[in-house]
Amino acid sequence: MSRILILEPYFGGSHKNFIVGLMANVNAEYSLLTLPARQWKTRMQLSAQWFIQELGRQTPQHRHFDTVLCSTFMDLAVFRALAGQLPGWNPQAKICLYLHENQFAYPNRKKDSSLYQFRSINFNSALSADRLAFNSEFNRSSFLEGCENYLNYCSDMKMNTLIPTLRQKSIVLFPGIEFDSIDKVRSPQKKPVPTIVWNHRWEHDKNPEEFFAALQGLKEKNIHFQLIILGQSFHGSPDCFNQAPQIFTKELIHFGFADSYQAYIDQLARGSLVISTSQHEFYGISILEAVRAGCWPLLPQRLSYPELFPPAYLYENGDLRAQLEKAVLDNRHLHADAAVELTQPYSWDVLKKSYEDWLVS
Repeated sequence: MSRILILEPYFGGSHKNFIVGLMANVNAEYSLLTLPARQWKTRMQLSAQWFIQELGRQTPQHRHFDTVLCSTFMDLAVFRALAGQLPGWNPQAKICLYLHENQFAYPNRKKDSSLYQFRSINFNSALSADRLAFNSEFNRSSFLEGCENYLNYCSDMKMNTLIPTLRQKSIVLFPGIEFDSIDKVRSPQKKPVPTIVWNHRWEHDKNPEEFFAALQGLKEKNIHFQLIILGQSFHGSPDCFNQAPQIFTKELIHFGFADSYQAYIDQLARGSLVISTSQHEFYGISILEAVRAGCWPLLPQRLSYPELFPPAYLYENGDLRAQLEKAVLDNRHLHADAAVELTQPYSWDVLKKSYEDWLVS
């Protein structure tokens, strides 16, 4: 059985769910080293050195691995250089880098000159890895484009082989999702009142202002609907979330972060429509969860969404209000067979063989 070392400097949220799902579905002997999901900049700068320190406390026979899996919140080039100095380290171990995100395409509302160093860490980590996997083609293509632009800064140093090398060793591997819990709560009944779900972070890159403006348009036309607002709030969340409870008093049936995953999927099962207005999305797990629960998706025709859903569920830029009004008046929802058909390709049941091939073969 293959021995796999997993290094995750940001063990929380989707990164944590990905690792838990992977370990449950891909058969191997795992060792797991993690750090809490905070201080991402410090993690990118120093987590590699910390992991080396922790591995150095193990006996040589315990740090011989066939595969190493890590994410982009670590400087893999530093780790690989230092790991070779550890007694017992297997120099033939495959180094696999999974990119949930990349710093070239990550949104930044304020000018931050320090971002260049983190983009450089992403770039050097990718060069250092034996294998790269991205959670979407949007993520992959934006990363490669960002790397190419980055190299253009050095006009007197031609490095024409690097981007083709990165492209050749990279693939798209959607992160698997465990749908069993959602299947247990999904209701086959059509909701008597159209119920709109928001289940994204309360941050500016999710473009909530457009979402609430579209809802306000429904109210102005006296179109009846109910509203479920989920997702994690942060210090400095957009003001529209503070205003929503007053504006949508009659429509709201839930407002705020669900205190458990069970409570979260119970709310999803009450919905009939799930909306995204995101200006930034590398994948879209929350949308897939809501769709599996029976929500009809209404998504912008950009980012990763065209990879995940057919055109019937996508709207053009500027067309949300019209499409949402039609969906609400039609009281759209997904039957169970449609919900499964749309989401099953992204389940661990379907994807685990691809991960076995990537990590082990």
